[in-house]
Amino acid sequence: MADFQVIITLAHKLGMDVTAEGVETKEQLAFLRKLNCECGQGYFFSRPLDNTAAVALIVTNPQW
Repeated sequence: MADFQVIITLAHKLGMDVTAEGVETKEQLAFLRKLNCECGQGYFFSRPLDNTAAVALIVTNPQW
């Protein structure tokens, strides 16, 4: 877990936003939020989608 914090902190010190990949559980999401990770993607938010379904999901503007 400390590795995640180091990576996120380093990215922030470099002026970068962080996107966590592979978020699968609400516990992982809570942990990433606690570390001030800006974005996340993974099965927790959605299974893989085809083009039409992906556009429909983006249009609804879900926020984490």
